[in-house]
Amino acid sequence: MGQLIKKVPIPMAGLMLALAATGNLVLSYGEVYRNIFGSVSAFLLLLLVAKIITDPKGIVEGLQNPVVASVSPTFSMGVMILSTYLKPYYPVIAQGIWIFGLALHSLLIVYFTKKYILSFNIKKVFPSYFVVYVGIVVASVTAPVYGLAQLGQYIFWFGFISYLILLPIVLYRVIKVKEIPEPAMPTITIFAAPASLCLAGYMNSFQTKNMTIVGFLALVSLVSLVAVLIYMPKLLKLKFYPSYSAFTFPLVISGISIKLTNGFLNNSNQSISMLKYVVRVEEIIAVAIVVYVLIKYGLFLLAKEEAKAVVKPVR
Repeated sequence: MGQLIKKVPIPMAGLMLALAATGNLVLSYGEVYRNIFGSVSAFLLLLLVAKIITDPKGIVEGLQNPVVASVSPTFSMGVMILSTYLKPYYPVIAQGIWIFGLALHSLLIVYFTKKYILSFNIKKVFPSYFVVYVGIVVASVTAPVYGLAQLGQYIFWFGFISYLILLPIVLYRVIKVKEIPEPAMPTITIFAAPASLCLAGYMNSFQTKNMTIVGFLALVSLVSLVAVLIYMPKLLKLKFYPSYSAFTFPLVISGISIKLTNGFLNNSNQSISMLKYVVRVEEIIAVAIVVYVLIKYGLFLLAKEEAKAVVKPVR
């Protein structure tokens, strides 16, 4: 068990997050499916916590890498979503865990800003930067569970504005500057996440919706997803890296956001008949990729070889 924990990489938090979110994506098909994905996510969370406790030096060293540092907030995002699984049974404990996740994510934003934004280097910019600043919108998605929709609204605006600021910078880095190391290539799929996450956060935290915002975010979400899906076959040909976890949450949150949008439009008598088919396709793709990455991670953790770095430090 000690060797297993030693091999656990920080980016595995992205898979933990995706599994927790997948449980919510498939909830409409039955509580049992949600619990299956939630249980696996909770197991990965325990492995990550054990890693943090037994190897704090390794965690600190990992945060010196801009890719690892920028995906580390997936841990706090996953904690916030998993807390909602406990809410029906232990509401006070669940809310305490949720607050902890939100506070941790806020601290990671401060740390990341101080270390990588104040000493800005375009070659240290990756799509995973979205995780740091837009990822906190997971709080907007989950806040209503604890009666904190107003807080969720404030957080939505922070994440949405952060997305608009980061988008041209990250696009410039990926399209113009290029030179993204192979182990960090899977992070390109993160482009599909921020608009979808903002859409899901908006849907959950705002009782009265602005159709312009819904339409804009839904359109950007779908366009981003299609662009990523077109590029994904090339990315899936890469050998396994811990950054494979980046394949998962963007697809899951895309499915959740469009599913929420479809439900909202149906309830407001503005349904788009084709959207229900889009939802089904997104659900199938998301679940398939999450299971695929989970299997790859299982083989990686159980293999005898030592874990490899996600990407060499960028200087």
